[in-house]
Amino acid sequence: MSGILYLVATPIGNLEDMTYRAVRILSEADLIAAEDTRNSIKLLNHFGIKTPMTSYHEFNRYDKADELIKKLADGLVVACITDAGTPGISDPGEVLVGKCYEAGIPVVPVPGACAAVNALIASGQSTRRFAFEAFLPADKKERRAQLEALKSETRTIVIYEAPHHLKKTVAELAEALGDRSVTIAKELTKKHETFMKTTLSEACDYYDSQEPRGEYILVIAGADPEALAEESRRQWDEMTVEEHVAMYMERGLTKKEAIKQTASDRGVPKREIYNLTI
Repeated sequence: MSGILYLVATPIGNLEDMTYRAVRILSEADLIAAEDTRNSIKLLNHFGIKTPMTSYHEFNRYDKADELIKKLADGLVVACITDAGTPGISDPGEVLVGKCYEAGIPVVPVPGACAAVNALIASGQSTRRFAFEAFLPADKKERRAQLEALKSETRTIVIYEAPHHLKKTVAELAEALGDRSVTIAKELTKKHETFMKTTLSEACDYYDSQEPRGEYILVIAGADPEALAEESRRQWDEMTVEEHVAMYMERGLTKKEAIKQTASDRGVPKREIYNLTI
């Protein structure tokens, strides 16, 4: 029989957030796949866990995942942990989980701390629907595209950021999204944990005089759906119906599909658009 992959959440700062189940699973596993063994050994020592570790991180996530799959296929029980929080969220555990499904190996989550969720629930922003963006891309072209896509995101947006990039990221978000409400969470569960609910423009001013320190999570209000709809209406009002249909046909839609989409954009019956384009 194959083994089992456990995804074990670990504390994001305060060691008291470690669960009894997490300690038991890590103690009983045959092997722990850790993002940084030097960091994780402190956690294991604190709880008296003697299970051997192997390094599994961003730069060996494919080759090492194959090695771990072989061990799991041989019946070993492997526990995957990240530096802090829940493995698989913005970390290489995602690759290992995918390969487990391909190999028919069971995957079991062991719940615990997750920085994104904790920042969200204490942010004062809407929690009904949210989009987790992790870290924005470092590549300039990808970053621009991502910021452009976020302009029309109506869900609450959760973004991770390191202190040395925070000022730049806040400024870029303010330019791209406008002056949205934002809650900036810092050093969650640690001694200097703080939540600052403000606006993106005020945050820009604040960090002009304050040097960011610690790990940050930005929880940003989504775009106003009514404002987006009004902006779209203004955009369509600036072009004729013929131009509107032609725009979609140039994008590869058939005339029938273009008429349907144009009617949807303008909030009118398809027949009305059809009659104006025959």
